[in-house]
Amino acid sequence: MLTPHFPDKHPLQQGATMIEVLVAVVVLSIGLLGLAGLQSVGLTHNQSANFRSTATMMSYSILDSMRANRTEARNGSYNVAIGADIPSGTTVHEQDMSLWLNELSLRLPSGTGAISVNGNTVTITVQWDDSRGALAAQQFILTTQL
Repeated sequence: MLTPHFPDKHPLQQGATMIEVLVAVVVLSIGLLGLAGLQSVGLTHNQSANFRSTATMMSYSILDSMRANRTEARNGSYNVAIGADIPSGTTVHEQDMSLWLNELSLRLPSGTGAISVNGNTVTITVQWDDSRGALAAQQFILTTQL
C-alpha cells in the first residue's frame, strides 16, 4: 500500500515557540523577584524578633539579680533611668547594674535600660534601635513583683 505523500509545507507561523519561551522567562523572573522580596522581609522581621527575645532575656537576667539581692532592690539601689551613666563600684548592686547595662549596649543596637522599684513592684524597661525592622525605637517593658 502506498502512503500518501504530503508535500513539505512550511508552517505559516514561525517563532511562536521563541515567544512562548520569552514569556515563560519573564513570568519566572517576576516570580523569583517576588521570592527575593519575601526573603528580605522575612530576614528583617527575624532580626526584630531576635532583638525582642534578647531584651526579654536581659530583663529576666537583671530581675534574677535583684531577687538575689532583695534588700538592696527594695531600698531602690537598682533604680536607674534610661540613658543614665553606668555605675562603677564594688557593691553587688553596682556590679549587677554595670554588667547589665554593658550587656544591653553590646547585645542590642543602642541598647539601654531603666529600672524602677516601687515597694514590691519592679518595672524594667529595655530600649533599643530597631531601624532595620518595623520601627526605629522599640521598648520591652516588664512589670512584676519582686
